[in-house]
Amino acid sequence: MSECKIPYKIYLSEEEMPRVWYNVRADMRNKPAPLLHPATHQPMTAEELSAVFCEELVKQELDDTTPFFTIPTEIRDFYKMYRPSPLVRAYCLEEALGTPARIYYKFEGNNTSGSHKLNSAVAQAYYAKNQGLKGVTTETGAGQWGTALSMACSYLGLDCKVYMVKCSYEQKPFRREVMRVYGASVTPSPSESTQVGRRILAEHPGTSGSLGCAISEAVEVATSQPGYRYVLGSVLNQVLLHQSIIGLECKTALDKYGVKPDIIIGCAGGGSNLGGLISPFMGEKLRGEADYRFIAVEPASCPSFTRGRFAYDYCDTGMVCPLSKMYTLGSGFIPAPNHAGGLRYHGMSATLSQLYHDGYMEAVSVKQTEVFEAAEQFARIEGILPAPESSHAIKVAVDEALRCKETGEEKTILFGLTGTGYFDLVAYERFHDGQMTNYVPTDEDLAVGFAGLPKMD
Repeated sequence: MSECKIPYKIYLSEEEMPRVWYNVRADMRNKPAPLLHPATHQPMTAEELSAVFCEELVKQELDDTTPFFTIPTEIRDFYKMYRPSPLVRAYCLEEALGTPARIYYKFEGNNTSGSHKLNSAVAQAYYAKNQGLKGVTTETGAGQWGTALSMACSYLGLDCKVYMVKCSYEQKPFRREVMRVYGASVTPSPSESTQVGRRILAEHPGTSGSLGCAISEAVEVATSQPGYRYVLGSVLNQVLLHQSIIGLECKTALDKYGVKPDIIIGCAGGGSNLGGLISPFMGEKLRGEADYRFIAVEPASCPSFTRGRFAYDYCDTGMVCPLSKMYTLGSGFIPAPNHAGGLRYHGMSATLSQLYHDGYMEAVSVKQTEVFEAAEQFARIEGILPAPESSHAIKVAVDEALRCKETGEEKTILFGLTGTGYFDLVAYERFHDGQMTNYVPTDEDLAVGFAGLPKMD
């Protein structure tokens, strides 16, 4: 089909929306290493994990062999309120850059939560409801996950307790208030309301918090209150499974027009967006059916892939969660309070970490002001104000498009636009006022986090 017949936005019908989630682990030769018990360092059993997570989600978490999971009708019906999401051809950006590259982005900001997080939030809330639970607890960084989960819980009649990283709680008051609109309780973390929070505050007075801190608090509350379980918005295998709907829709839309991406780019914090976007394409690469170049983009202030270590580490700062083998900066690493709060996790998905370690993906880190320059350029050209997290992918997509301009290569670039930045205007204000810095941790800074890695037998 000729270029001129490819529309600006490719919409799928409801009937074309995926009926299954895809489990990329089924096609991985080297499976992600198992989660280990924090006390015994032995692989976690389903029974042990069920004390923290919902039973059905534990099954999904531990399944390395089933390639497809049927999406329950109730979840698919909820998805229909905002899915399928559009795949956009960035013609205006291409023209402005003067590049021969073809640029596409999958836009996940067309729902009230403003991001892709709702895809897994409604799934996890659904399984909690089916188990007969009273409510769930969670952490949130920038607030997209907390917002999405509060929406899903409100829809299903569940209580929702959110521990929000303190610097984001202060920087993003509007996203905090949206959570409250949907009935969630929101606590800045670390807090005085949990034992682990009080311990972290005693060890790090005045800390701006981290996702690792917030996870510890949420897990403590979930395991100490009957009728509650903990749910997580990224990192875990089950989350990447639910988010695969992003990549599955992408592939269906591109296949309709005979388009094959050469480069696929996603921002990387814990891995939910990146893993969801690349999963079906990665599956093809793993099976030897096609080849793609995958690029994970992370902030230079929290460089888990590019400067981290591939090792077993605690998933949380309080060291109460299972150990995961992942690229990590150490669970004690407290990142700078940058404005991409969703990318401030000390580690990375075990699935993506294994794929990166095996050479199936690349990773780059970018500085904060460069990210906001790219975000503003994109907003002025494409008309969408992007979230700071998504803007990491925009920055590298632009870089790759300009590289094509230099070489004359007509490559096709696909990136994930995970959400909108309308609740991130304080960050944009600081960028415009010249108050934004480009903190990059020194080797000495990182050594402190690495020193806390657990000693394995």
